[in-house]
Amino acid sequence: MDGTLADSFPWFARNLNAVADKFRFRRVAADEIEAMRHLDTRHLLARFEIPLWKVPLIARHMRALKAQQIGEIALFPGVDGMLRDLKDAGVGIAVVTSDTESNTRRTLGAQNTARVDHYACGASLFGKPAKFRQVLRRAGIAARDAIAIGDETRDAEAARQVGIAFGAVTWGYANVAALRAANPEHVFFSMDEIVKTLA
Repeated sequence: MDGTLADSFPWFARNLNAVADKFRFRRVAADEIEAMRHLDTRHLLARFEIPLWKVPLIARHMRALKAQQIGEIALFPGVDGMLRDLKDAGVGIAVVTSDTESNTRRTLGAQNTARVDHYACGASLFGKPAKFRQVLRRAGIAARDAIAIGDETRDAEAARQVGIAFGAVTWGYANVAALRAANPEHVFFSMDEIVKTLA
């Protein structure tokens, strides 16, 4: 959802240092933002001195904060058309996210929400493999017939653990070079490319 369908990084960057103060991890300087996009999740946690035990607390706080400020987060241009065209082509669509289902549905809006066949929300930081397996079971399809599309290296790692292909989008959180290093099966530079590849 975040960084793939929803342009939430500006919101995240605006709130990050207030969250750092609340949970007592290192603040992020403005000139560090771009460097963050080159790091995987484990290196980010180390760089900003966030112990693993704090991650669930921080995630819960961020979800609640997002629910209060959901109007500040827009979908990327082209999402509506991409989801519509995939649905019209008979492609099954699932949203796997660490965010809540309520936040996800509110950001997608009513029309896009109706285009999604399966929701697997509330994934922990490294819990997406379990959510992917859940979606495969619900959809009744084999891993070889699915693709995970995301904007982070941990999305690629999660897909690989489950045996599904990974498609990296270039407009989200992680830098393109970092995503390419994760060996995605596809790299998408536009919403239209997703439709052309899958439909």
